[in-house]
Amino acid sequence: MHYVSHLEGAIDGTVLPFGQLANLHNGRPIWVRYHLDRIRDAVTPADIARRPPSLWRYRELLPLPLDVEPVTLGEGMTPLLPCPRLGKELGLSRLLVKDESQLPTGSFKSRGQTACVSMAKWLGVTRVALPTAGNAGGAAAAYAARAGMECYIFMPADTPVVNQFEAHLYGAKAYRVNGLINDCGKIVKDGAERMGWFDLSTLKEPYRIEGKKTMGLELAEQLGWTLPDVIFYPTGGGTGLVGMWKAFQELLELGWIAKDTKLPRFVSVQAEGCAPIVTAFDKGERFADLFPNAKTVASGLRVPVAVGDFMILDAIRASGGLAATGREDAIGPWMRRASTAEGIGICPETAVCFDVLERLVKDGTVGRDESVVVFNTGAAPKYLEALPAELTSLDKDHIDWAALGG
Repeated sequence: MHYVSHLEGAIDGTVLPFGQLANLHNGRPIWVRYHLDRIRDAVTPADIARRPPSLWRYRELLPLPLDVEPVTLGEGMTPLLPCPRLGKELGLSRLLVKDESQLPTGSFKSRGQTACVSMAKWLGVTRVALPTAGNAGGAAAAYAARAGMECYIFMPADTPVVNQFEAHLYGAKAYRVNGLINDCGKIVKDGAERMGWFDLSTLKEPYRIEGKKTMGLELAEQLGWTLPDVIFYPTGGGTGLVGMWKAFQELLELGWIAKDTKLPRFVSVQAEGCAPIVTAFDKGERFADLFPNAKTVASGLRVPVAVGDFMILDAIRASGGLAATGREDAIGPWMRRASTAEGIGICPETAVCFDVLERLVKDGTVGRDESVVVFNTGAAPKYLEALPAELTSLDKDHIDWAALGG
């Protein structure tokens, strides 16, 4: 009752069996592969269009067996919003934002967690654990609660306060750690045998990427089974970027997008305070080194080392794209500028994207007539520490109407 053919080691192509718990293979991530010929015979884009607007509408391209109920919080398709005013400011004629903040837990992490928790439950897991620097912890806690699982969350002590309390709210055993996300990841790894938990870390199990790839499937469907010229994607662990590239390959093979479709160029964006992927890209390397003294207010980008580094870099290069850093001191101003222009609550990670986008339009790397999609990966109100606060106080008894513009 599924279309998975096998699992595959991403580093060496080793074929692995489906239907049992899997973390890494030879220390590196695992792909899920499908019988795409059977999917082509079983379902069409027209069939998909008649289904409810949920990421689970792409059921044949997801690993959970068709007769198994997913662990879901009602993940809807996120809107693809034209941004004409902001586009005009940047000199772009076709700028769109894919607003992932409208998912159940306020970020794109809902996608990965509904998929991996559903699979974990099907495979008999009752206790999960993961490190987080932001939204992943809250999403994991929510979906684990929905599944009736026990959940352990380990996060750097300076993780945004909303994310800290979000994990606790959903009943997770949440801990602040005096280190970075990779230090938290070591705790999860070291405790796996002793604590009996299953590791849900980014790309350390095969199924979060399958949930995240639905961003690419949705994007293609929303554009009439075509694709944009350029995608700007804020990159921490990079699951979404890798997942979308995988989705595009699958859509090509299925014939759901035309064979001569030019695939989008990925611009992988990181903050200057934590940029291991950009550093490796600039050096022409396939693997990234640990980024020293990682620090950025865009907490989702504070991933000093990514287990899927080569997958991210392979996808960027195959797309003809690039990796670039945004300025730390531009994050707050860009959050307000973009949010003010279009009424979309832009998160810090996406603010970094706009800083890079402005630069690349000016230098001609991105053409002014190209279609550009920027992913807004989370809801701005979850980042109290990053929000630009410039409110003025009023004395209720002495209102200066002239000063108010009246």
